[in-house]
Amino acid sequence: MFFASGLVTLLLSSFAAGAILKRDPICIRIEATISRASNVYYPGDPLYEKGVSHWAGSSAQVSKCVVEPGTAADVGHVLTILGKTRTPFAVKGGGHASNPNFSSTTGVHISMYRFSLVVYNPATQTAQIGAGLIWDEVYAALDPYGVNVLGGRVSGVGVAGLILGGGYSWKTNQYGMTVDTVTAYELVKPNGNVVTVTKASDPNLFWALKGGFNNFGIVTKFTLKTFPQTQVWGGMVLVGPDNIADVTAATAAFASVTDPKASLITAYNYGFPEISLLLVYDGPTPPPGIFDDFLAIPSLMSDIGTKSFTQLVAGFPTDSTKGNRGVFNSISLLEYTPSLLNVILNETNYWGAKLTPKSGAFISYSVEPFLPSIYSHNTDASAWPPYRAKPFQPINIFFSWTDAAFDNEYHDAMRTTTKVIYDAAKAEGQDLTNTLVYPNYAIFDTPLSTIYGSSLPKLRTIKCLVDPQNVMGLAGGWKF
Repeated sequence: MFFASGLVTLLLSSFAAGAILKRDPICIRIEATISRASNVYYPGDPLYEKGVSHWAGSSAQVSKCVVEPGTAADVGHVLTILGKTRTPFAVKGGGHASNPNFSSTTGVHISMYRFSLVVYNPATQTAQIGAGLIWDEVYAALDPYGVNVLGGRVSGVGVAGLILGGGYSWKTNQYGMTVDTVTAYELVKPNGNVVTVTKASDPNLFWALKGGFNNFGIVTKFTLKTFPQTQVWGGMVLVGPDNIADVTAATAAFASVTDPKASLITAYNYGFPEISLLLVYDGPTPPPGIFDDFLAIPSLMSDIGTKSFTQLVAGFPTDSTKGNRGVFNSISLLEYTPSLLNVILNETNYWGAKLTPKSGAFISYSVEPFLPSIYSHNTDASAWPPYRAKPFQPINIFFSWTDAAFDNEYHDAMRTTTKVIYDAAKAEGQDLTNTLVYPNYAIFDTPLSTIYGSSLPKLRTIKCLVDPQNVMGLAGGWKF
């Protein structure tokens, strides 16, 4: 026993010594430049492992080092070095991105964990939120003040990615998308300068950051409008295969609900109870009738009740597939008709049966109906969505598996099933012109024109002005 323990210690020491000898010169240069508020970690250090880890295992890579900056100025120093040396890098906020290489790299990995403050300002009714947080932490911090912001709907989602890609929320029916509520961005530009971007200070850049991701630098802090928050009603309901038809009928009928405080996600699953329902009312008790059809369906499990918003989101976990390989994709639809919901159900069962024998698949199609008015809450334009006249709404398709040998097969299946649903919607008569894809759900090779449409030329112009050396092109993600 002592010998085994001593041998492990010796091996770890040898590994650490080897890691020191092989430390990348760019990482060493960064370490010598940043302040004591920041750190650099190398392979073999637990904080390195924490830094590169992602919710989807297929999103993680082995980087030369992990940089955890603690100040915006240090982010500027890091970007300056990376730009001058043309070193590939990644920026990770919450780590919930599933697209490979979007927030990971074999170069220098920047993890934003230390940007973790939530500061509520009652005078301006805004909250400053660090880019390294997940939404669970934000909700918990604001809960004592009786206010909230528009953010992620399930547990574990990162702040930065959701905001920079638009952001659907449980409050979207009432107030619009998360980008509609941003009043300021603290941005480290590619040249290292730290600026606060508002509509007044730089209207074009402010517009571009509302959906433009990391093309213009690294955002370290967001200022968001806050809204009063009471207790809420809702939770998760799991329904077995015998009651699918009732769930589909209730989901289609939900389109007639006009109360903006009522929200729903119906997830058709394979590899889990057949359907999971996320029911939410932004108040302690919903008016009679809104959710009655759903509550009348026999369930396998239900945790519906009145609770805090923090408790509500914590009850929608994403841990069941954490660490697996995974990919999302989406299309935008005008409505969820009964026939289209049946197409979605058939796709769930078809691909579930086909893929489950290959690497233990979990297949899920999440139907996310919103009110037609969701894009009318913002009087200002934004990079995404570029069109606000049509009331399009997303479907979120998620495939999870364990073996990298099947990556291409799962990716191809994802593209195929998305097209089947798109074609079915068009065949029903839905005019899907300018119903652009939500970038936070889109698979990695989605053409930018199908995401940004008419915004794309302007985004490219602003990108060239802000980042003429294309420093941010050294990082992954949607690139203009």
